[in-house]
Amino acid sequence: MANITAADVNKLRKQTGAGMMDCKKALVEAEGDFDKAIEILRKKGQKVAEKRSDRDTNEGAVLAATDASQKFGALISLNCETDFVAKNDDFVGTAKRILDVAIENKPADVEALKAMKFNDEMTISEKITEEVGKIGEKIELGDFGTVSAESVIAYIHPGNKTATLVGLNKAGEEVITAGKNIAMQAAAMAPVALDADSVSEEIKERELEIGRELARKEGKPEQIIDKIAEGKLHKYYKENTLLNQQYFIDNKMDVKGYLKSVDGDLTVTEFKRSSLV
Repeated sequence: MANITAADVNKLRKQTGAGMMDCKKALVEAEGDFDKAIEILRKKGQKVAEKRSDRDTNEGAVLAATDASQKFGALISLNCETDFVAKNDDFVGTAKRILDVAIENKPADVEALKAMKFNDEMTISEKITEEVGKIGEKIELGDFGTVSAESVIAYIHPGNKTATLVGLNKAGEEVITAGKNIAMQAAAMAPVALDADSVSEEIKERELEIGRELARKEGKPEQIIDKIAEGKLHKYYKENTLLNQQYFIDNKMDVKGYLKSVDGDLTVTEFKRSSLV
């Protein structure tokens, strides 16, 4: 049996972030071979992931950022089981590194992002598995989205639970300031779509049916039921689409009106929002 010293255990712990006892067991099993011990710890992470696959991951870190040009932004959500882990500096650091990789490489989707290199030694998917083994909780990459536009603004609400990306059709200092306000609007007001045209047919039909049902319960004549439902749908657009919502800083205007007050042709072309609350 190899002579496993405390220094060996500490060295492996620093390399992997795993617990002291886990490192000692891995080194014993690997007969002192560091590379083999690291592989054992990674496999342990996979086993933990399998055991906890049915757990809920309602906590985590939601982050967003842009590239240096401010014409491309990415948003990611790295999810875990407990708030204690979500606030851990190493966990948040892992999330930030994943976000950096997304901004650097512009992956097409979350699966492409997972396959990218976290560092020289492992992919993002492998890193997440390693973190599962180290922390002992289910961890998964949840939401992922990108926005490309003439100007892109990222906003992270304090606490890393909600983040947004907003793309605008123009550039300039005033546009960036307006974009920051709209990014905060999207975080606070949780719009479901950009405008009425962006609302899915499924949601439209659901809201119309709700409107019809409410009108019938109120005893309205059948011949005006559809008209009442249409009115309620328009109210839904005002409350739930970004450009039609009341502007949260000045509710005397909607978001569309606020943007026009900055520049007559300014508008939002796209937005992304993710939240764990």
